[in-house]
Amino acid sequence: MSAGSICWFTEGVTDSIPGERTVLKCLGFLPGSNCPHYNWEAYRNGYHRLLSEDLIAKGYAAEDGVALHFIGDRIKNIVSSLTSAKAYYLEKKNGKVLENPLNTKYLGNGSIQGDWI
Repeated sequence: MSAGSICWFTEGVTDSIPGERTVLKCLGFLPGSNCPHYNWEAYRNGYHRLLSEDLIAKGYAAEDGVALHFIGDRIKNIVSSLTSAKAYYLEKKNGKVLENPLNTKYLGNGSIQGDWI
């Protein structure tokens, strides 16, 4: 799941080195960065550290169960198979990492309608 999420971005957060969250250069079809497993403390803290130290570009974080749906390089929808799972947009401004919650639609309550695909 995580490799399938980060591979499309310019860079992503990985645990390829055991015990450490590092930057992985990816395919670059989508601008910025991506952090999967954002509900895991180690990933959340790692992404914040990488952003605060200017080691990774601003981008998207997704908790387990969340999918980011893009058309071209623009986000179209964020969906989740879990009721409480969320996605976020993170950026660094004035020396602080800002975590902006994004509207995440739970798939199980009929919230997906129309032409979202």
